[in-house]
Amino acid sequence: MGKNVLIIDDEKLVTKSLQKLLAREGYNAVIATSGREAIEKFKNSDFDLIVSDVRMPGMDGIETVEKIRELQKELNKDPIPEIIITGFANEESYNRALKLKVADYIFKPFDSKQFLDAIKRNLHVETE
Repeated sequence: MGKNVLIIDDEKLVTKSLQKLLAREGYNAVIATSGREAIEKFKNSDFDLIVSDVRMPGMDGIETVEKIRELQKELNKDPIPEIIITGFANEESYNRALKLKVADYIFKPFDSKQFLDAIKRNLHVETE
């Protein structure tokens, strides 16, 4: 059975594209279009990796990762890697992500190989 990846992004085109890409590689991608939705899905399922956009209405992606980490502790779940993706990189969000020690920080636009390499690296899967 494939690994479960939680994709958090308010842009439906992005989430659907990433979901299809991951499915072709044998991963089960679950979509959340907001931080609040991501937290609810995280409570009810086990994930191996989180991919989150930074800029979203309401709770941003970095705050979402912080909340999920708090929830992991409350639910006694093991920590999992997080990949931050963004098309609107700025020094503040980059520094916040570095401070959190997220596994990867990827700038949009990115190609599928770059994205899949980051996924495989963080799930400890051999890359070609």
